[in-house]
Amino acid sequence: MPPKTPSAFACTECGWTTGKWVGRCGECQAWGTVDAVGASSRSGRTSAAPVSTPAVPIAQVAATEAAAVGSGIPELDRVLGGGVVAGAVMLMAGEPGVGKSTLLLEVAARWARAGRRTLYVSGEESAAQVRLRAERTGALADELFLAAETDLGGLLTHIDAVKPSLLIVDSVQTIGSSAIEGVPGGVTQVREVAATVIGRAKAEGIATLLVGHVTKDGSVAGPRVLEHLVDVVLQFEGDRTSRLRLLRATKNRFGPVDEIGCFDLVDAGIVEVPDPTGLFVSRHESPVPGTCVTVTMEGRRPLLAEVQALTVAATTPSPRRSSSGLDSSRVAMLLAVLSKTGVSLGNQDVYTASVGGARLHEPSVDLAVALAVISAAGGSPLPGGLVAIGEVGLAGEVRPVRGLEARLREAARIGFTHAIVPRGTEDLGRVGLNVLRTGDLAAALRALP
Repeated sequence: MPPKTPSAFACTECGWTTGKWVGRCGECQAWGTVDAVGASSRSGRTSAAPVSTPAVPIAQVAATEAAAVGSGIPELDRVLGGGVVAGAVMLMAGEPGVGKSTLLLEVAARWARAGRRTLYVSGEESAAQVRLRAERTGALADELFLAAETDLGGLLTHIDAVKPSLLIVDSVQTIGSSAIEGVPGGVTQVREVAATVIGRAKAEGIATLLVGHVTKDGSVAGPRVLEHLVDVVLQFEGDRTSRLRLLRATKNRFGPVDEIGCFDLVDAGIVEVPDPTGLFVSRHESPVPGTCVTVTMEGRRPLLAEVQALTVAATTPSPRRSSSGLDSSRVAMLLAVLSKTGVSLGNQDVYTASVGGARLHEPSVDLAVALAVISAAGGSPLPGGLVAIGEVGLAGEVRPVRGLEARLREAARIGFTHAIVPRGTEDLGRVGLNVLRTGDLAAALRALP
């Protein structure tokens, strides 16, 4: 008899079902993720079975097993919500070359130096290559075990032999199972490898860090179910032209998702940056035209950043508008608002940029960008010790932004004395500097000290 035709097909990414096979999911638009699920079983056929542990009142569940342990890297602990939890599975994704392996090797070394056994499994590099990097960055430790493995069965054997309290797999897309069809990195293989490793981590209380590849748009490669299975999803970000690296959590079952960790990429590896403000603010002996300092919020952390503007006479009929580190469409809107309020920019090339490679896309930097352009166009510097915070609307009004008090306290800590902020933010408490409130751009210029 010919084999029975499957009665249903489902997307392995989002669960969308259809009665016939298609190459592209009709829900999430992913290609090659629709597989046969076979005939659906009759309802009511599943019978009761023994349970692994009985249900108990929630107040009687011991919370000590989920207590966080410091990793030895405070910036990582800040993002995780206090530290690493036994049995937790964390997925770290980032672009190639951003420093994921270097950071995790440092995590493994510091964890091992505390007397806790660590297993680092590399599927992309040989053991000798990882050893050379560890020697260069000073990440050698007696309790740190290293293995180069690409087979899932071999990975499980290493876990049984070493019995680590921390497992690092670099990366999950390079591990494959001979019992599953497909090549390593495919949807089916990644799902099987992740489910097996997560099951072992939960059963034995092994804290696990998985490295994941990313696609061209920056999302985690592989099935979306991978992000659902893990406890924490971390994104390691950084511009190739900048030394600063940011670690942020997009999912965290043990803590907040609005914290960031800052790291500096140096010749000896990656080091923590507890106070990254100096990377984004240049030092001038005296105020210069076209510069203004603002305070942005990266998660819950306020960071000072400097924006710069330059205006020169245009040599072509169409003046040039160029931005670096800023949202070009938002800068174009601000230039239109400035032109409407009387600032002549029609025959000027306008260049705007952030300092230190910072990417400033938050609306709160609007006021600083506008003041920097006005200062550059007029050739007069803004007063020293000034920060500007506020969103600018199309009518030229200055709107409030979130976390204003925390931003002002950070500016006062660095040594700034004056701040221009939106009107309607009177309840700020004692922030340690002179606050000037404004309702529009014209009022902001008049309020300058």
